[in-house]
Amino acid sequence: MIDSLLLYAGLFAAFLGALSIIYPLRFLRIRTRGRGGLLLLAGLIVAVVALALPTRETRVTAPTTLLDEAMPVWQFNERHSIEVDAPPDRVFDAIHRVTADDIFLFRTLIAIRRFGRKGPESILNPSERQPILDVATRTTFVVVADAPPRELVVGTAVAAPPGVRRADLMTRDIFYRKLQPGVALATMNFLVTPVGPNRSRVSTETRIFANTPEAARRFAVYWRVIHPGSDIIRRSWLRAIKRRALYDTRT
Repeated sequence: MIDSLLLYAGLFAAFLGALSIIYPLRFLRIRTRGRGGLLLLAGLIVAVVALALPTRETRVTAPTTLLDEAMPVWQFNERHSIEVDAPPDRVFDAIHRVTADDIFLFRTLIAIRRFGRKGPESILNPSERQPILDVATRTTFVVVADAPPRELVVGTAVAAPPGVRRADLMTRDIFYRKLQPGVALATMNFLVTPVGPNRSRVSTETRIFANTPEAARRFAVYWRVIHPGSDIIRRSWLRAIKRRALYDTRT
């Protein structure tokens, strides 16, 4: 997440510089409006550099998960895990029960990402009481692979070439065949691994692959802006799964 941290550091510096042009922030040793202008310029340069950093591909050499099979190469990813005092089948069931309201700050961060705009039902606008994965796979995602109680993989198209609707790409087989130029796909898995008697580790990884340099550069800008919020959501999602596995007594 270094690129995102660099971006937001630059934007914060630019913000302080802009304030100092109006009123120098002497407590930060910005004593003149000229220094404020220099800080504004430096911050903007840092932010632009962060957005323009090159991307690089990562490739799986020996697949060990269903996610590896569905997306063996990617340019963007994040991975998080948590341990739960529950067997794998109970944890896997909890994954399917989590709702948007179970995930701390989910609606707040999504509202920020959407600039407060409403939209049709989707993972970015989920129903209150419906499990979030049910909403996702009913609207904008497809189930790519499902092997209970070990692993679930879902995916979606995040970019399409001109003249092609992303919805038209949304079939499971697109993750296992050659793509037309200009397509970017995203996958997310939940992997449950036993780590002891009545104890499991659940991890989630998100991967995005863009199949042209232009598509990768365009997505990189978006990813570097939303990555910190995405990180918070994924960590909160895992904590919600843990709570469901430990305290949800429904069968």
